Order: sequence, then C-alpha cells, then structure tokens
Amino acid sequence: MNRHPVSVPLAQVTVTDGFWGNYMQLARTKILPYQWQALNDRIPEAQPSHCIENFRIAAGLAEGEFYGFVFQDSDLAKWLEGVSYSLVSHPDEALEALVDEVVELLGKAQQPDGYLDTYFIIGNQEKRWTNLRDCHEMYCAGHMLEAAVAYYQATGKRALLEIMLRFVEHIATVFGPGEGQSKGYPGHEELELALVRLYHVTGDPRHLALAKHFLDVRGQQPLYFREEAKVNGPEWDSKILGLRYFQAAQPVREQQDAEGHAVRAMYLYCAMASVARETGDEELAAACRRLWASATQRRMYITGAVGSSVHGEAFTLDYDLPNDAVYGETCAAIGLAMFARRMLELSPRGEYGDVMERALYNGVLSGISLEGDRFFYVNPLEVVPEACEQDQRLNHVKPVRQKWFGCACCPPNLARVATSIGHYIYTWQQDTLFVNLYIASRCQVELGGVPVTVCVQGSYPWEGTIRVSLSCQGAAAGRIALRIPGWCRRWTLRRNGELLCPEVAEGYVYLDGLWHDGDAVELCLDMPVERVRSSVRVRENMGRQAITRGPLVYCLEEVDNGKDLHQILLPAQMEFSARWEQALLGGVMVVEAQGLRLAEEEHALYQAAAPLRQVPVPLRWVPYYAWNNRGVGEMMVWIHAQQ
Repeated sequence: MNRHPVSVPLAQVTVTDGFWGNYMQLARTKILPYQWQALNDRIPEAQPSHCIENFRIAAGLAEGEFYGFVFQDSDLAKWLEGVSYSLVSHPDEALEALVDEVVELLGKAQQPDGYLDTYFIIGNQEKRWTNLRDCHEMYCAGHMLEAAVAYYQATGKRALLEIMLRFVEHIATVFGPGEGQSKGYPGHEELELALVRLYHVTGDPRHLALAKHFLDVRGQQPLYFREEAKVNGPEWDSKILGLRYFQAAQPVREQQDAEGHAVRAMYLYCAMASVARETGDEELAAACRRLWASATQRRMYITGAVGSSVHGEAFTLDYDLPNDAVYGETCAAIGLAMFARRMLELSPRGEYGDVMERALYNGVLSGISLEGDRFFYVNPLEVVPEACEQDQRLNHVKPVRQKWFGCACCPPNLARVATSIGHYIYTWQQDTLFVNLYIASRCQVELGGVPVTVCVQGSYPWEGTIRVSLSCQGAAAGRIALRIPGWCRRWTLRRNGELLCPEVAEGYVYLDGLWHDGDAVELCLDMPVERVRSSVRVRENMGRQAITRGPLVYCLEEVDNGKDLHQILLPAQMEFSARWEQALLGGVMVVEAQGLRLAEEEHALYQAAAPLRQVPVPLRWVPYYAWNNRGVGEMMVWIHAQQ
C-alpha cells in the first residue's frame, strides 16, 4: 500500500485533450525538430548553441574548443527527456534511432572513470569538481540523469541509463559523508531530484541516500561555498544575495522564505518534497509546506510566475511583484508546477493543484509561441515595447519572443513539459484516484484490485463541464476524488444523473462506493468572467484589477485596444461577455466589455488637478498565454479600475 499519493505513470495515461493535445502534437512535429536544428546550429540568425559539437569534440570526433555556458550540456539533456516522453504517446522509429545515435555519442564522450561534462572534458580536466558553486557539473548530471530515466521508461533501452549509472557511481565516490569525501553540494540544484527519480527505477537505497545527503549538508557550517570561495574568488553577486542566491545560507530544514535564484529554489524544493515523501521526514515536509506558503502566498504572480528580480533571476521580498520589470523566467514557472506536483504526492490538497494549474496554463505556456518556434525567457505582465528598448532597467524584457538563446534553458524545458503533461493529471493512493487537472484523457489504474479505465472528457479550459466515466470488468471498490478549483465559486455534481452535494475536503470532493462499467460523473464548474484584485500589500497593483475566466488569466493587447493601455479604466460596474473565436490565436475564448479611456484637454506635463474626460471604448481581452502572436505591441494584465 502506498502511504502517499503517487503520480500515475505516463504509460498509463493517454491524453485526448484538444488544448494540450495540440501542444503535444506541436512538440512532436515542430518544437522538438526545431530544437534539434538549434542544438546543431542550423537555425539562421539564431544564437548558436554548439551543444552537439561540444559532445563531438569531447568524444574525439572533432577538433575545437568548448563554446557556450558551462551548463550547455543540459540543453541536450532536456531535449532527450522531451523526446522520451513523446515516444511514450507516439512511438517514432526514426526519432528513437536519432536518440540512439546521440546516446552512442555520449558514451564516446564519457571518461573512463564515468565522468561526463563537456566543459571540463574539453581542456579543463584538472578543474573537475573544484567550483561547485558556479560550474554546474551536478546540474548537468541531474538533467542527463532525468533524460536517462525517461528514455529507459519509454523504450526499455538501458544504454543511456548505464552511462548515467556509471556517472552517479563516480559522483558517489567523490561526495558523501565518508572520510576523505567532499562535503560539497550542487550550486544549481537538480541532481538531488534526479537521484530520487533514479531510485524509483533502480530501488537502490544508495541513490536515495545520496539525494538526501546533498540536502542534509546544504547550508551547514562551515559553509562549503564560502570555503570554496577562498580559492575561487568572492561569492557571485554577494552584495545583493550572497549565499541566499544558492539557497545555501542555512540548512534546508531551517529556511523560512523562498529566496535566491527562483529556478534553483524550485528544483531544490522538488527534491526536498520527494525525499520527505520517500523517507517520512516530517521536518523536511514541514519545511516544504513553509517554503510553499512563502513562494505561492506572498511571492507569486497571478500568472504563476515566480522570481520578480532580474538581479539574480531571484525572489526579493514579500509582495514585491512589479509588472513591467518582472523577471518571471519560464523555467521558474515550470519548476513551480513540478514542485506543486510533488506536494500533491506528499498530501492531496487542492491548493497544490490550483497553483499547478495556474502555472501550467499561464506562466508556462506564455513562454512559447503558438507556432512552437519562438520563446520567452522572461514573462512580463506589462509591456511597452519602446520602454523595453530604451529603458535600461527593462532591457531584460523582450517585447517579442526569440528564436533561441545563448542561455537556452527554457525552450527544451518547455518541450519536456508539453510531452509529459500526462504526469500532472492524476495521482493515486491505495484505492483513491485523484483527478488534479481536467485535461481530457484516459487513465488505467486499479480500484479494489480491479483494473479500471477512467476517462475524463470536456473542453477545458474553455468550458467548465467535465464528464468522468469508468470502464471495468465487474465491480470496483474505491474512491474518485475531483479537485474543486479555488477559482470556482459555484458547481454541481451528478453521479449517474443523480445530484450529489458532497463536502469539499482540502479542495477535493470524494466519491466512494462500488463502481461499475459505464458509471459516469458529471462535474459542472461555473466559469464566469471575474475581476480580481491583489492584496493591498502589492504596491504595484493598487487601484488595479485583472480579468480571469476559469484557470486563465487574460490581458489587453495593443492590436485589439490601441496604444497607451495605461489610460484605460475599468468602470465600477461592467458587464462582460465571453465569446469563442475559432479563427483567432488557434481558437480562444475572448472577453469583451465596455470600458473607459482617460483623456485630457491639455497636454502639459503638469497642470492643476481636474477631472479627466472618460471616453467610452470597447475592450477586448485575450488569454495571457497567447499574447504576442500577432506582432509587437503593448500588453497589460493589471488595469486601472474605479473603486
């Protein structure tokens, strides 16, 4: 029996959803092929990657010098992981053969002792493991390890897994609690969560123990990175963040707030939640809940973006959520969704599903164009293109998605999310199946020892009617738990046509009893257009409101509403309409209403205060994830509103 919920394996989930199915198809037919070209430097006018060439040089198949960031290997690793997930749902012999060629290349690049990192293999062998703080060796190892696990689970092939098992064995000889072993830990967390995934495959307790070791020694005195800095130089950005940048100023169980580099933080919290789940470490679980509350209740954008500052790509302080200068890295929103999924595996609470949904539908998908070949690294909530170009404080904000990046962590991260979305839909605990996301799909599990296929149907996120039906041989005893989203104020539930009124427990309704073939549940979530405000402690949003509908955050774009969006005012009383437009942005529900535009008679920079003219104007909102797919222009999520 499983004490905690587990995510239903990807092979047992078939996504049939129109919305996410489109992204899965896009990943398979456009995103992954495009990124393969990028990794091979075949995209005209895009920043070069040199990733594959680095491995060819490391393998002795080409001559040259390493090019790119020290973590360049991780781009290939995430691409391999994304391909692996795609192969689960859509087997492709040609694509699988391409991966096998890459795996052969990795094997040739691997050193005799198991070490594998092209930055150090190409001309920096003597510096291996000498700068954990900055050089990302364990980060790259973690991503390649995740790829190895995913490819093994998708195909049963062990070649890449064996490569990474040798690398992990090497790491375990260098680092650990034993005499003579280094007490170092990753500068950029990732290996820790990957080791837990490896443990799920191998069942080898040493893999879980190594993950736990890296968590246990992090932030302990004497501070490893401070000692390392005596040799390598002062801490990066020490005047602003110091060791908080690396989540290494304190032991992980003592940390109170989400701090430092947002992606690193999310990956660390993923590992903490996974280790807490596997070991029953309640102190570690309590730290996860505390850090979750900090990140999501005081430091998260309405879109699920986290990490508000360009300085260190980092968290700042509670309620500091600027809209135009936001960083909101795509990878950080992905990390938050990953953290939420692992919190659901610790305990089934609706708030985790709410945040997971918010991040996936908004802060993650905004990072990629509808065509799948342009990407945002930074995800702003307010854009004036001229300001992005001329205001140095906003130089990190791009008003248009890019073909690729020199630091290209986000594009392959998006690919692996799109192809693994089935991982996020269901969790299972003993004889209870939790439906966390209403993505149309089929799931094969057991209830009461009876194999059951659960089918979720609907047109989410556009419509709130969800049908859950079962197919089974004989009667299955168990529970189906449906998440009632935090944004939903009214809902109805029927089982085989009979109206039910169950209590909501921690964000879920539980349906018990015997299930028979053909049984069906219908959940109708009321999905009106909502006006949302921030806490008054968010300075940037005082007097402003955002528009949401269901799980989606909406925004105004210049192409629909003209320039100077800051002059738009939402009246105290408004009637909204939601209308489906099939020909717009791949098919979206737009929101329309009559608003006001503020105008002045004179244009002096300063003048005696007098009421501004309020000119009625029609307004049209589109889903935030789909902005900047119709050219360059202004965009705004938080709109000034009459109080």
